[in-house]
Amino acid sequence: MIKMEALKNMLENMGFTGVETYIQSGNVFVSSEEENGSAVGFKIKQEIYKVFGHDVPVIVVTKNDLELCFTNNPFLKEKEVDIKKLYVAFISKELSSSAINELKISQFKPDEAVIDGNRIFIKYAVGAGKTRLDQKYIEKKLNVTATMRNYNTVSKLLEMYQEKIE
Repeated sequence: MIKMEALKNMLENMGFTGVETYIQSGNVFVSSEEENGSAVGFKIKQEIYKVFGHDVPVIVVTKNDLELCFTNNPFLKEKEVDIKKLYVAFISKELSSSAINELKISQFKPDEAVIDGNRIFIKYAVGAGKTRLDQKYIEKKLNVTATMRNYNTVSKLLEMYQEKIE
């Protein structure tokens, strides 16, 4: 485990500005002149290994990615949807719409999932702790790196992002 304060210091030493962490979750905001999110993620991954000795996946999520979680998620359009059962898996690469077939989602009914670019919107019937449709399953089936966040976290991250740029 890497303490968020140590991670923040490392990122600032790398030259990132506006570094801000969100709880002990691995969520960190950085400002960078680099526009390629993958390049930013790769640099951070290398530095984490160099400084802390941990080979950890890094997925860069942009403001646009966070906004799309609210505009593109079909589950949010359902009446009386339980936000506590909605999650987003952020994926390390763009997925084709046919990738949903590789997930074999029908075996997880009544859980549901929809692919949207580099995001998978998930609606759990009972909850995230009671399903096999989790991050490890997604990573294995699609051969990707993924990180999952619930909608409360996604909401908070977007709120923090908007506060940073105002």
